[in-house]
Amino acid sequence: MHAVHLEMPSHLDTPVRLTLAQAFPVWLRIGLLSFGGPAGQIAVMHRELVERRRWISDERFLHALNFCMLLPGPEAQQLATYIGWLLHRSAGGLVAGGLFVLPGALVMMALSIIYVTYRKLALVEALFFGVKAAVLAIVVEAVIRVGKRALKTPAAVGIAATAFISLFALNVPFPAVVLGSALAGVWLLRQSAKPGASTGHQGGASLVEQLLAQGQLGHIVPNNGRALITGLLGCALWAVPVLAVWAWRGTGDVLTQEGVLFSEAAMVTFGGAYAVLSWISHQVVVTHAWLSSAQMIDGLGLAETTPGPLILVLQFTGFVAAYQHAAGLPPLLAGVLGALITLWVTFVPCFLWIFTFAPYVERARGSRYIAPALAGITAGVVGIILNLSIYFALHVLFRGVDRQSIGPLSLWVPSLATFDWKAIAVSVVAFAMLLRFKQGLARTLIVSALLGLLLRLWS
Repeated sequence: MHAVHLEMPSHLDTPVRLTLAQAFPVWLRIGLLSFGGPAGQIAVMHRELVERRRWISDERFLHALNFCMLLPGPEAQQLATYIGWLLHRSAGGLVAGGLFVLPGALVMMALSIIYVTYRKLALVEALFFGVKAAVLAIVVEAVIRVGKRALKTPAAVGIAATAFISLFALNVPFPAVVLGSALAGVWLLRQSAKPGASTGHQGGASLVEQLLAQGQLGHIVPNNGRALITGLLGCALWAVPVLAVWAWRGTGDVLTQEGVLFSEAAMVTFGGAYAVLSWISHQVVVTHAWLSSAQMIDGLGLAETTPGPLILVLQFTGFVAAYQHAAGLPPLLAGVLGALITLWVTFVPCFLWIFTFAPYVERARGSRYIAPALAGITAGVVGIILNLSIYFALHVLFRGVDRQSIGPLSLWVPSLATFDWKAIAVSVVAFAMLLRFKQGLARTLIVSALLGLLLRLWS
């Protein structure tokens, strides 16, 4: 995959440009490499956009991530949409956010068809096994890199540690952790937070800062009329397909019910897919009886091993539910329609939140109260990413992991008998390629996938 490399000018009066056509292959690259859940995806974006290309500074990257953490839906996909919008308006947001989802959605569609047709996915699972082990190396590197830059005071370290312990050991609800980090930031970090400041990046100002200095990002200024029109248009786009299916199939049909159920899910998925999976599982397995528990677990396994946000498990759910229960339609056609309506109502709201509220979030960077609150969330995000990373690592290295209550604690505890030495072997190779030999992400993932496949077939 060819990626664009920008030579940053040394003077701000030198015009700087990045066209959407130039950005397109980079966003596609990120979409193809977005393995490993939110921790891995945030790591890939930070590496590609902050470290490698300097399109955006650390400070702005984390500011955008803070906002996305507050929204329902997949935070990494919304972060891509936000940065794409920042650089190229709504068209850039659609390209960045769409390409973040599209590769994974296509893979999940193909795997869903294979699943209901053959139920034999061992080869696919073996291939993605190596990818997951490689992403573990990427995630660990990202936690270290982001932590060094975000935790510059003892107070910030304390907020990060509290957020991590709250999620990892106490099972505190995600929204409460984010809110607590914001309040702690206002209390502890007001003196150290510098509203509107930009840390830039080693090697000069980022592309966004240079474009701002030249007045090329006028769309980030809030406009109430534009926000109202955007919000109304987004809500209409969200609702029209659901209403069309209702008019076509009626209220009792599985396709209509999927549109309603997954629209509700899009409103309550604070904290990412893991936070809503138990509710969704209960709805589709118990309330509606669309899937069995085993099928739901299979879908989660597929979503964890493919690129794109983990919330793509809902696409699998929508496919299988319609495949099995849509009357009067060919099963495969019904499954595809179920997957499409699920994708639409899951991801259209993500674009709606960003395009409507991002200008106000940009203005909030200059607030004496909002800035320290977001600085607190920045510190909390480090703890959140660390928690996601450990969760991901446990599920890569052990085949059996359960949440157990130990006194006042609620911990993910692995079964030591299910330790997978092959995962460690692939992760070590990936660490060496990334950190010692400075190989690119694409090459590292390809080598790791092939190595994982060979190890699985050998064993």
